[in-house]
Order: sequence, then C-alpha cells, then structure tokens
Amino acid sequence: MSILNLSMLSLGKTSIVDHVEEVLLPDPIADRLRDLGFVPGERVKVIAFGPFGSNPIAVQIGSTRFALRRSEAARVILSSGS
Repeated sequence: MSILNLSMLSLGKTSIVDHVEEVLLPDPIADRLRDLGFVPGERVKVIAFGPFGSNPIAVQIGSTRFALRRSEAARVILSSGS
C-alpha cells in the first residue's frame, strides 16, 4: 500500500487529511500545520503550483488558502479512501 501525501496530489484534486507526519520530536513545523487546519477529516484541495510545477503549492482548506513548500506538503498524509 502506498502512502499519498499532499505534495503528490494533482492540480484541482481534493482529498481528506489523515494526519500530519512528525519528523522531529518536538516538531514545530508539524505543530504549525495542525494549527493552520491540517487536521484529520479536513478536506484539502490543490489550487496551484509554482513555476514549472515546483514550489510553492497553493492549497485550500475550507475558505482559507495557504502556500506550502513541497517538503511541508509532504508531511500532510492523506486518507487512502479519498
């Protein structure tokens, strides 16, 4: 079974957040992503990519939009059932 993360999601696609992966303990980036709304059950949509499909990735949660680096987006693990 492969794990799908937010950095892999195609333009215009929507999925559901499963969890935010922690790289360090404590992990301030993972904490900040959760504070911004990347929490289990939330619907997230990729709305734009940077030049040539690179950084940043623009995503939308609810009515709020964020620009994330690919490395940050890779921490957001998506539900396999979406």
